[in-house]
Amino acid sequence: MPEFMDLEKLVSTFVIPWGINILLALATFFVGRWVANILLKVVKKLLAKSKMDVILINFVTSILHAVLLLFIVIAAMDQLGVDTTSLIALLGAAGLAVGLAMQNSLQNFAAGVMLIIFRPFKTGDFVEAGGTAGVVETISIFSTIMRTGDNREVIVPNGSIYNGTITNYSARATRRIDMVFGIGYQDDIRKAKQLLSDILSADERVLKEPEPLVAVGELADSSVNFNVRPWVKSADYWNVKFDLTEQIKLAFDDNGISIPYQQMDVHLDKAD
Repeated sequence: MPEFMDLEKLVSTFVIPWGINILLALATFFVGRWVANILLKVVKKLLAKSKMDVILINFVTSILHAVLLLFIVIAAMDQLGVDTTSLIALLGAAGLAVGLAMQNSLQNFAAGVMLIIFRPFKTGDFVEAGGTAGVVETISIFSTIMRTGDNREVIVPNGSIYNGTITNYSARATRRIDMVFGIGYQDDIRKAKQLLSDILSADERVLKEPEPLVAVGELADSSVNFNVRPWVKSADYWNVKFDLTEQIKLAFDDNGISIPYQQMDVHLDKAD
C-alpha cells in the first residue's frame, strides 16, 4: 500500500506536470514554426511585389526566419520552466561579441543592401568603382564580382564600392568620345578641319544628334590642337575611338598634314 501511494505521489507530483509542460513546449514549438512559415511567405510575397532584388529578399527572409525560430525556441523552453532571462542575456552578449568581431563584414553587408536597393549599377554594366574597372557580373550581399577587360575576375568588397566614387559607363545610352589631334603650325588648318569633319560624317556609327564637334582647342607649344568630340552609342565607344584614331592618322599622312611630336632643337655656336 505505501509503495502504491509513493507511485501515485510521484505521478501526480512529477510525471503529470512535466508531461503537460513537455506537451505545451512541443505545441508551442510546432505551432510557432507553422505560424512563422506563414508569416515568412506573406513577407516574401510583399517584398516580391515591391520589386526588391531577389538576393535581398532571400537574405531578409532568412534573417527573419532565424530570429523567429530563436523566439519560438525560447518560448518553448519557457514552457518547460527553464529560466530564459539568463539565456537571453547570454545571447545578447554573444551577439555583441560577434558584431564587434565582424565589424568589417557588417559594413560590407550594409553597403551591399544599399547597392541592391538604390542600384547605382546592375549586372552587365561597365563601371569603375572600388579601385577597379570592369563589367559587373554578380552583386551579392558582401561583395561584387567584376570582370576586367583582360578577363580577370576581381572580387571587390561592397564597403569599398559604396564609400567611394562610382562611375557607371553603361548608365546612359550614348557617350561622347573626346579626342585631341595636333597638326604642325605650317599645315593648312582649314584642310585639316575639313578632313576631320569628313571622316566623322562617313562613319555611320557617329550620331548626327548631338552634332559632333571639330574645333581648334589650343595653340600649343609645337602644334595646333583640334578637339574632336563625336557622340556614339555606349556599346560602340571603344571600336569607334580606335577606328577614328587610325583613319585620321592615315588621312593626315595621305594629305601631307604632319602630326608634331615633342622634340628639342639644340643650336651650337661655333667659336671663332
